[in-house]
Amino acid sequence: MSALLLAGKPAADALLERLKPDIKKLDPKLVVVQVGEDPASSSYIKQKMKSCEAVGMRHEHLHLDAAISKEKLFEEIDQLNNDSDVTGFIVQLPLPSHLQEFVPDVIKAIDPKKDVDGFGAYNLGKMFLSTEFEHLPPATPSGIIELLNFYKIDPAGKHVVVVGRSNIVGKPIAVMLLNRDATVTITHSKTKDLVSLTKQADILIAAVGKPHLITADMVKPGVVIIDVGMNRTEDGKLVGDCDFDSLEKIASAITPVPGGVGPLTVASLMRNCVTAKKRQMEV
Repeated sequence: MSALLLAGKPAADALLERLKPDIKKLDPKLVVVQVGEDPASSSYIKQKMKSCEAVGMRHEHLHLDAAISKEKLFEEIDQLNNDSDVTGFIVQLPLPSHLQEFVPDVIKAIDPKKDVDGFGAYNLGKMFLSTEFEHLPPATPSGIIELLNFYKIDPAGKHVVVVGRSNIVGKPIAVMLLNRDATVTITHSKTKDLVSLTKQADILIAAVGKPHLITADMVKPGVVIIDVGMNRTEDGKLVGDCDFDSLEKIASAITPVPGGVGPLTVASLMRNCVTAKKRQMEV
């Protein structure tokens, strides 16, 4: 049995193509704020800027000094909140060590109408209500839903096991799948007998940041594997939270790492920017 490869690029390209007419008509602008020189952040931002260029979306990379003070960072956020030309913006995480404790305050400071990362309490809270209120959902969970839709994998009635409970992926994807009639189990570092739960999964979503945590003996034949992990090995190779080589032989479908969920995270951010512009114009 050879698993269907759930490549993210075709799904992301299809989503970006659908966005082009609205981008041309509405002319939204995305700003990405980077503090410092984190290499992974620089790589992610480069991908975002490249996607903006591909669809003709106005964009700006606001690169701030790593030693910036908390007060100055919040001044920059306030300016973006009040700039009518800026449709949406994100503050790329992680922040430098002296600002780490203020991450919740940074997220809170972003105007919910411009919160295209979907990390703020207002947009997360709306997402809990139903699919109709998923206006600005977090980009990675939204990308997972788009990936499932593209490959015609319907979560309704399926048992989805989510490994990981972060506010960025684990919790929101669980809610979005509940909104789509899945039965969802969330597991985490304190879960006892993890294997007994992962073996029940029709769809398994791994988002913990531990390389090759999920192996073939932890799942049932025919499972759909969505690997959100991005881990760099000692030799510099990027690998997921799942052991792709062994799981590919038992799963019915599986995402590669890299090249799976990643492209859809970026495309979903573009979609959120378009949605934000539409809602701002309605107001």
